[in-house]
Parts: sequence; C-alpha cells; structure tokens
Amino acid sequence: MKTKKITGRILFILSIALFIFQMGYLFLHASYELEYVDNRLFYAFNILIVAGMVVSIFLLFTIPKTWKIVSYVTAGILILLQGGLILNQSQQTKQIVSFSPDMKNQFVLKEDRNTGEAVYYRTYYRIFARPKEVLPYKTQGEFKLKWLENDIAALTYKASDNSIHQYIGTYGARDSGISYTYVGPTIQGKWKGNGARIDSMPEGISVNYNGKSGQYSWDDVVQFGTIAIVLMKDGEAEWTIGLNENFQSHSNDPKPPSGEITLYPASMGKVEPVSLTIVE
Repeated sequence: MKTKKITGRILFILSIALFIFQMGYLFLHASYELEYVDNRLFYAFNILIVAGMVVSIFLLFTIPKTWKIVSYVTAGILILLQGGLILNQSQQTKQIVSFSPDMKNQFVLKEDRNTGEAVYYRTYYRIFARPKEVLPYKTQGEFKLKWLENDIAALTYKASDNSIHQYIGTYGARDSGISYTYVGPTIQGKWKGNGARIDSMPEGISVNYNGKSGQYSWDDVVQFGTIAIVLMKDGEAEWTIGLNENFQSHSNDPKPPSGEITLYPASMGKVEPVSLTIVE
C-alpha cells in the first residue's frame, strides 16, 4: 500500500510538472517562434500527462467503479484524440531530425507537404528549435542527409522541377573561429585522394572525380557557415566541399593548408564522401 501511494504521488507530481512545462512551451512558441524539434512531441507529452494523472489518481484514492469506468473512457478518448493529432501532423509535415555521429549536434528540417516549403531549424537544448532559413527551392519530399563531419551535415534534395540541390548545416568553425573566413581561399592549392582531385585557384575551383569534372567560378560557389561550400552549375548543385575537423588553413603564416577536406557529390543515389589531402 505504501509503495502504491509513493508511486501515485510521484506520477502526480511528474504529470503536473509536465503540464506546467507544456504551458511554458506554448508561451515560448507564441512569443519567440520556439518549437519542439518534432512537432509530434507536443501531443505525445499530452498523452503522458493524461495517462499519468489517471494512474496517479487511481493509486492515491479509492474510486467507485462507475467513476473508474468514466475515467477510463474519458482518458481513452483524450489519448485517441492526441494520437489522431499525431497522425495528422505526420501527414501535414515531413520532419527530419538527425543527430551527428558524436551526438553533439542536430540537423532539423520541416517540410510542409502541401506547399513544398521546407524550413531549416537551429536547435536549443536538444528538444527545442527555431526556424533559421527557408530552403530556396520548393521541394518534392525527397531528401537524403549525410553527416560529412560531426559539425557538417549535407542535405541533398529534389526541387519541384526535379533539379538537384544541396543545403549544408554547419555547427562549428576551423582555426578557432575568431573571424569569418571564406572556404575557397583557405583551400588554395591542389588536393588529391581516392581518385579525386580538386584544384582551388584564384580564378575558381575545378573538380575531377569518377569520370565527372567541372570548372566553377566564384560566382558558382555558395558558402554555408565558414566550413562548407556547394558548387553549382546551371542552377543545380554538383558538389559539396567541407573542411574536415583536422583542417588548418595556416592563414597567418606562409605554410600551405594542412589536414583534409571532403568532396561529396550531389546525387540522390548511393554516393560516398571522399577525403582529400593537399599535394602542392
């Protein structure tokens, strides 16, 4: 009996705490556009509140049989309602939530299935997120996410016109990150690795890998953060180049850059990133 009472009190306190948490979330959502990383969490927490309150009341008090039946039915209806809202949310919004290999960073994207508008989010405290940027092209629901490093996530997707694009989530910096740096100039030189070659020159970047090659002027380069770029051609993404965590630009001394960079093809098929080191 004593164990039942303790369990009931704990469940009751946890349910009230979660209810207060949900009320705080609604305020933050209305005031600061803060959202859960997955919208369905709101309804899942509501289910936990209802279930926790019902069980705690049954453990703490002696409830007449008639009221027990009423409580079960009411709780069942509320839980089914929240479950229906979870399914509805899944049908309306496609959500991508991915953790980096070291579990320190999260990539969060939410796509409105009706409009094709996809929004990239910045996360806070693992569970919350705020919209940061709308992807520049309407999407058609096909996405492929690959973590190139613990702080670089490459999203490849198809736009509504079937063109291929890449959006890069970056969560770190290189060379201490004291100032904003441009990736292109920091990788000046010739890089090779596993049959791939990248030449970064004052006039632009050239890439040769697996029978595919291209020349890209600086107008064809789109930078994300300070550690990744996407190379474009005729309005489509063709490559992502990311700075590996061991990369050092040596921008303040005459040494050439060191460490590795990663080349990642823009394709919805099965492709793997390639690591390259500088040769000259």
